[in-house]
Amino acid sequence: MFAIIGLAGVFFCVFGGYIIFGGKIGIIIEALPKEVMIIGGSAACTFLIANSTHVIKQSLGDIKRIFGGARFHKKEYMELLALLYQILKTMKTKGVLAIEQHIEKPMESNIFNAYPTIMKDPFTVKFIADYLRMFSIGVDNPHELEALMEQEIEKVKHEGLHSSHAIQAVADAMPALGIVAAVLGVIKTMASITEPPEVLGKLIGGALVGTFLGIFLSYGLCAPIASRLKGIVEEENQFYHVIRAAITAHLGGYAPQVSIEAARKKVPSEYMPDFNELEEALSQIS
Repeated sequence: MFAIIGLAGVFFCVFGGYIIFGGKIGIIIEALPKEVMIIGGSAACTFLIANSTHVIKQSLGDIKRIFGGARFHKKEYMELLALLYQILKTMKTKGVLAIEQHIEKPMESNIFNAYPTIMKDPFTVKFIADYLRMFSIGVDNPHELEALMEQEIEKVKHEGLHSSHAIQAVADAMPALGIVAAVLGVIKTMASITEPPEVLGKLIGGALVGTFLGIFLSYGLCAPIASRLKGIVEEENQFYHVIRAAITAHLGGYAPQVSIEAARKKVPSEYMPDFNELEEALSQIS
């Protein structure tokens, strides 16, 4: 919602302000098609040159995420903590073998399926199952398992940031591409140097539209999109740190309640349930 308001506000403030202060929008409109072709077209082509097919597809798919934001909010964190608590409690009271069937086939597990919000994210389910499986087959050193989880979490973050980096590279290139368009406009103007001042003025104004458009698209559109995508990836990445904290605390010998409290502290402040709220939710788990 705020992304839509922000984008609309950028266009309104820039073009609306230009018109209000006496600018002639006709010059911009007339020059826009060719400037968009030069700047937008060349920016799109450099994007294709600089990135792999996977990153291109990922970037195009991720742009729409700026309107929806991160996938994980308080509801998802509450379900995650409850799921982890139920798993750790089962391991503590019935032994590791009691959860073997659940981690081998999590999609068929009655424990996992009790938390439909978590089941909507296959990577989270796989992440939990994989590391519990490693524990069940003998990797019981909490430091070793924590290091492995940290590496995978960092890998997921690195791969998630590909879109942000790709779009930021386009944002960095656009002002220079705007100058290219402006220089081409000046070349065209110099070829018409014998024309009267009113004609030359119109040609120079059209050339300057290129510089304006390159800077506007860079700082008013592409850079904010890249920054927002980076923020979303970093926010979602914290979800997996919550899982890491719970599992490593359990491997350290702590009771399920203490392990989940350690995990709760990793939840982003805006979504973190307070101690009593979480305790009440966990007390309903059999």
